[in-house]
Amino acid sequence: MRRFVILTIAAIAVAFPCVAGASMWKIDPAHASAQFAVRHLMVSTVRGTLGPVSGILKLDEADPTKSSVEASIDVNGIDTREPKRDTHLKSPDFFDAAKYPAVTFKSKKVAKVSDSKFQATGDLTIRGVTKEVVLEVEGSPAPFKDPMGNVRLGGSATTKLNRKDFGLTWNKALDGGGVVLGDDVAVTIDIELIKEQ
Repeated sequence: MRRFVILTIAAIAVAFPCVAGASMWKIDPAHASAQFAVRHLMVSTVRGTLGPVSGILKLDEADPTKSSVEASIDVNGIDTREPKRDTHLKSPDFFDAAKYPAVTFKSKKVAKVSDSKFQATGDLTIRGVTKEVVLEVEGSPAPFKDPMGNVRLGGSATTKLNRKDFGLTWNKALDGGGVVLGDDVAVTIDIELIKEQ
């Protein structure tokens, strides 16, 4: 249910105008996270994160809409602050992490909304099922140097997914009506990227 799209995060990178030419950027797993939120028992929202995010952005600095990104998120790192729930989410009822250990994203096109906002369309694969998704991406307007001299960009991407579209169909009916889990999942991906030398 967590459409970690994570990978989406990679799309974030496309939202950053730089200088002329094309460049390669690597997602910094230490400064990247994919978060999700889903309704529980129809009365509250459960939030969690997926494990390490990795990937590469090819940034066309003259025209960011020509950029591309591929990213991957480790499903085994899921964390909802409840070990039993995390184990269930990794089971065949949900992600089936033993068989499908990663969520992946591969961009297909990028559309400019404003100087710092883009829409990134691409293929998101969860549990072996691939669907096209659109990420709303917002990023830093310019690269910057960290204290170690690395050139970085940062940003975030959001989307909403229906978990059943990706085969995450487990649920239970409640005695008074309704179900344990909602179908819609809100996803937010925050990342930093480091320019490859």
